[in-house]
Amino acid sequence: MDVGGLARATDARRLIVTADDFGLAPEVNEAVERAHREGILTAASLMVGERAVTEAAAIARRNPGLAVGLHLTLTDGTPVLPPRRLTALVRPDGRFRDDMAWLGLTLAASRAARRQLRDEIAAQFAAFHATGLRCDHLNAHRHFHLHPMVAAVAFAAARDAGLRTVRIPWEPPRLIHAVDAAARTPARLLQPFTAAMRLRAAHHGLRAPDQVVGLAWSGRFTAERLMRLLPHLPAGVTEIYFHPATRGGFAGGAPGYDHAGELAALLDTRVRREAAALASGGYTEMLAPG
Repeated sequence: MDVGGLARATDARRLIVTADDFGLAPEVNEAVERAHREGILTAASLMVGERAVTEAAAIARRNPGLAVGLHLTLTDGTPVLPPRRLTALVRPDGRFRDDMAWLGLTLAASRAARRQLRDEIAAQFAAFHATGLRCDHLNAHRHFHLHPMVAAVAFAAARDAGLRTVRIPWEPPRLIHAVDAAARTPARLLQPFTAAMRLRAAHHGLRAPDQVVGLAWSGRFTAERLMRLLPHLPAGVTEIYFHPATRGGFAGGAPGYDHAGELAALLDTRVRREAAALASGGYTEMLAPG
């Protein structure tokens, strides 16, 4: 859907609707294009080391209204640099480690690991630049930029690359429980980290949405949840993120995620009608226009 086709509301609520894992697989790429052209999707976050990144970049070029940013991938994914240069960060098969807690400790304890981190982050920014796309925002796969050392390097790299917007995964429990009283969100556990991230982002001149929704229902964001959520959105900028794909079971897909169900939610006619009352767009358009 062309972002310019959305109605611009007079209230203070603004919405970013993002698909993560753009470039992971053809099934994800097709879903992103459909959800943007036919649904409410306004942004996508690109994994520059994955197998379908070239196709994803071509989709982005033919959909200029889709705001594309860097989905920094440092865990559970494919590096841009050769694995031999990232021995502290990768498994024997050359993919990034997925033991995030131990990887975080490795970064804290090892100067070599921190050097490899800086090199890989720089390589991912360079790979995004090589696509020729304008980088709208920065976020991270599995929110690994919650780690203060990752955030320090990534936010400095974002500033140096001319970015102005980032994701800080603060999901207000009160908002989530207004939709589903039984829902579980890790927000309170993450609050010290997200508060520190917000200060660090401001230090680097980076803006972030006021709240993000997607942690509690990651991989299970149905149209019904969206319909209950949208009327409860507070003033300010809210990002809602998804993991859509045309089907499940593809290489790299998250176990237990209803990828096709999330695509259906983004395409739902009732959702489109409800979202049309809100100003919406990419990170830069909603957070740092002009």
